[in-house]
Amino acid sequence: MTRMIERWFPCTEVSDACSEGWGSGNTESSLWVWFAKRPVAQAKAAVLTSLLPWPEDEKEQRDLQELVRKALTGHTVAANEIQQILNKEYQKLPRVLDPFSGRAMIPLEAGRLQAQAYGIDYSSFAALGGALLSDLPFRDWSQEPLLPFTDDEQRQVEIEDNSDRIVTDVARFLGEVGSRFRQSMDEFYPKYRGAYPWGYLWASTLPCQECGRRFPLVGELELRRARPKKNDGGQSFRVVADPQSGVCEAAVHDGPPTGTPTRVQAGKSKYSATGRVAVCPFCSHVHSKAVHTRLSAEGQRRDMLLVAADIDPDDGTKVFRSPTDKEIDAARRAADALESESPFGVLPARPDETIPDGNTWTIQSVNYGDRTYGDLCEARQTLGLVRLARAINEVTEDCLKAGISSDYARALAGYATAAMMRKMRRSTRGARLQITGGTRVGDIFVNQSAVSFSYDWFESGLSGGPGSWESLSRQTITTLRNIRQRAMALPAVIQRGTATALPFRPGSMDAVVTDPPYDDMIDYSDSSDLFYVWAKRAMYTADPMLSMTMHPGGVQEKNDDITVKRGGSQGGDHRTQQHYDDSLARAFAEARRVVTEDGVVTIVFGHGDLEVWRRLLSAITSAGLVLTGSWPAKTEAGGASATAANIVTTLTMACRPAPANRREGRLAAVESQVKAEVKARVELWDRSGLAHTDMLMASAGPAMEVTGRYSQILDVTGDEVDLERFLIVARKAVQESADIKVVSLPLDSFDARTRFVLWWVRLYGQQLAPKSELRWQVLAADLEMADVKDLLHQGDKGCRLLTAKEFKGSITPDSSVIDVAFAMAQAWPDGLDAVAEVLVDAARDNDDEYLWSAITYLANRLPEGEADASAWNNLQRARRGVDVAARTIANTQIRTARETAGRDTHPTLW
Repeated sequence: MTRMIERWFPCTEVSDACSEGWGSGNTESSLWVWFAKRPVAQAKAAVLTSLLPWPEDEKEQRDLQELVRKALTGHTVAANEIQQILNKEYQKLPRVLDPFSGRAMIPLEAGRLQAQAYGIDYSSFAALGGALLSDLPFRDWSQEPLLPFTDDEQRQVEIEDNSDRIVTDVARFLGEVGSRFRQSMDEFYPKYRGAYPWGYLWASTLPCQECGRRFPLVGELELRRARPKKNDGGQSFRVVADPQSGVCEAAVHDGPPTGTPTRVQAGKSKYSATGRVAVCPFCSHVHSKAVHTRLSAEGQRRDMLLVAADIDPDDGTKVFRSPTDKEIDAARRAADALESESPFGVLPARPDETIPDGNTWTIQSVNYGDRTYGDLCEARQTLGLVRLARAINEVTEDCLKAGISSDYARALAGYATAAMMRKMRRSTRGARLQITGGTRVGDIFVNQSAVSFSYDWFESGLSGGPGSWESLSRQTITTLRNIRQRAMALPAVIQRGTATALPFRPGSMDAVVTDPPYDDMIDYSDSSDLFYVWAKRAMYTADPMLSMTMHPGGVQEKNDDITVKRGGSQGGDHRTQQHYDDSLARAFAEARRVVTEDGVVTIVFGHGDLEVWRRLLSAITSAGLVLTGSWPAKTEAGGASATAANIVTTLTMACRPAPANRREGRLAAVESQVKAEVKARVELWDRSGLAHTDMLMASAGPAMEVTGRYSQILDVTGDEVDLERFLIVARKAVQESADIKVVSLPLDSFDARTRFVLWWVRLYGQQLAPKSELRWQVLAADLEMADVKDLLHQGDKGCRLLTAKEFKGSITPDSSVIDVAFAMAQAWPDGLDAVAEVLVDAARDNDDEYLWSAITYLANRLPEGEADASAWNNLQRARRGVDVAARTIANTQIRTARETAGRDTHPTLW
């Protein structure tokens, strides 16, 4: 039977719902620390359309479409009607599998549709989080005994009203954990004027290689931004060094910084070879980035407490001051106490799990000497995490002694661990003090999955402010309550496993719906190991199996991890592109095996690099699947880099086992079909609000749908045609269908070189694009790389269009329109005569419609204020003056040429 997703998908409704409100998934994703967020609206739409049939009657089709559109306006809208259709279709609970379940958004939405959902993930940490989201909230816990720390009044209330038992018990469990945690850490966080401080600013010290004295490495002296409207001048500090005593300390003062940081910028960026240098405040000796990095890696770093911070009880302002002697002594005692902490069974209190080789990008502190995950925090941070994990274990033990089942104890401890994991996001040396947009503690992630390191960082205290256990507990309870209240679901079955060897019988799933890893975009396993090693300790009593791993370093297993490890090939890591491609193909083949004969395998994928798409589609083909439907939707916010996770649109693709009796196709006919299919989709994509960059990505879907109809496609010589050819054809069709006008002229009417640049500008402006995008654009334009390489700058992070200042071409009458436009913008700062000379050299005049249309187009497409946009705008305003100057120069050249010719025809005696 044909499924709805093979004929229709609510693209517009998904795009609208994913941006905010119920469909964004912000509430669900806040429960557990994980790195990729699948909006619940897309997950719901993918599952729903993969299960629903596609009627033959057109009226029934329209009615069903309207019902799905209605369902995409909320969690429970049209739930009863949809349930009746699914019951009639399946006569049982439909079974849905996600073999890359992550935090289990897809199983959650399948369960909300009253399907029996299964989730598999290779990460033990992800599997625990997935259970907390899609399984444990929806079980019936009403028969569990009351928690042992429930007073008589609370007992009576819970006996009378047991409707939201798990939320009530999680609140009580987290409250007990917090009480024990605070009591165990109270002596190490002395109160100041009757209240716990908000936190503390720390810095690493290194010995100066000139004078030998230790000094702190700090890159920012401002502590709180000025707020003139509140008559607040802000606060800063300066590093004060006394050469006589050898003492170095931080002096807090009101107002902006008056001193100089000890880490200052020397190179183009902190990632450059020069980077930030360290300057000794005692003798002013400069330590290069290479030197201070080497000293740190050799183990010469020491931690120094610089500044304390309190919360003003009247208005909540963060107020900074010098730490007291008592506070400095408490930090020292915490380091001593850490050394005597008892283990968690066979696990030492301080994590000794080694950071695997090749993690210089993912766990950035390995560049500065960290070797185990216990090295990432300073001593008091580590002690706090140890004591928090111990409190979770102790409360779990008390619950088990009171007769609570092991499953319920695991659930309660799991939600406490979830709060602890979120606390960890601001509990290492990578958590810096943030002052932009309000004073707060920064996240340890510099992007979606790289754990940062800093020489100066901020430690949260025991106050009840943001980031405290009380605050995190409230967030956890609120999130859990909202998840349950939004829509009840059938509990999903979430387990750890590998997508390449699924523990299910052939044909046992009605649909497989999954969102596989996106190549090298996120280091799921390595990035989550920091949390995993602490989760093992927090869950040691409730879930001892979580600690089981075959990895020799004690972290999560990597053998079947289906990602591409950044920099992995150089370090000998097995997670190469070939490993990813082969493993993904095996995973898709397993999905094909377990789905029913009339079921679909639905794949959600997004990536900015067409080369990754080519490899993904090859994996689908290798798995014996063919695309039968593909649908783009705007589901992501986009990343910070055009070369990494900058994904705005994802594709939801329906696949079926490739038919055995497919016929051969011929190149010309298949190309025509691909073009027709893409052009038919462009109108739909345009209505859905897709940008042309997104359309280029989406065009891979219909190209694969068409090619999947054939066993192989042959050219006129009988040779098989590679898939890449049709991806290029599809991209050409997008450009042709866009029907772009350059002012009033069709884009296709320009010369090839100019056409290439104008299309590039429409897609990317002068922003970075993936390096592979240049190759695909050149192929789609029927050009050679040599034809355009002088128009784009290629670097390590991507490629971009040159600026006019960088243009080095010479202008002749044969020059393309784009070359003349660049040369004119380059000449503009030198005046009208310089611009006019370019026009004359190009043998063009002021009436050249193509030249001035291109200039107008470029000026309009680039951001206002950019140098080139300003130059092209000024050229348009000065067009008449340019014409006059060009005519003058041309007339002068003609006159000079005539005079020269006259002298040559009238020789003298001399």
